[in-house]
Amino acid sequence: MPAQKYNARDCRFQIEDSLNPGVWTEFRTALNGATEGGINTFTLSYEYETTDTTTFGSNGRAESQNMQEGMSITLEGFRLKDPTTGALDAAQSLAELQAARLGNDSLTGFRFAAPGDTNWTVWADAHFQLGDTGGGNNDKASWSITVTRSGPSTSVAIA
Repeated sequence: MPAQKYNARDCRFQIEDSLNPGVWTEFRTALNGATEGGINTFTLSYEYETTDTTTFGSNGRAESQNMQEGMSITLEGFRLKDPTTGALDAAQSLAELQAARLGNDSLTGFRFAAPGDTNWTVWADAHFQLGDTGGGNNDKASWSITVTRSGPSTSVAIA
């Protein structure tokens, strides 16, 4: 079958509980997680650092090479909160707690998969940075987090 477009809303994202390694919590999207979805947009980004390799023999034409590659993903959507208990959505809560951690403690696992994938893309070490939260008079409160990979990506079968 030829390659096809897929729905961004059907992608899956999970955070590892840094206090309980091996325990993963799903961010709620259109199809995944419990009840109402909070995440409605994601952006996977790449960043490269290059080095200049230009010499006199380059004859005035710049030369360079990639030396470092980084990845991050931003999840955006609605802030989900239980109106009775005030508890934040489980994955959003873990992400916010992780964003407040510093140094070695700031790293935990993150993984994601597109529809039809049989393996998670795993970032065993990732750090989290909160984005803006807010809204206007007739809006639902927004929420966002940027997750940045630290080290290589790996993969593991989706169970």
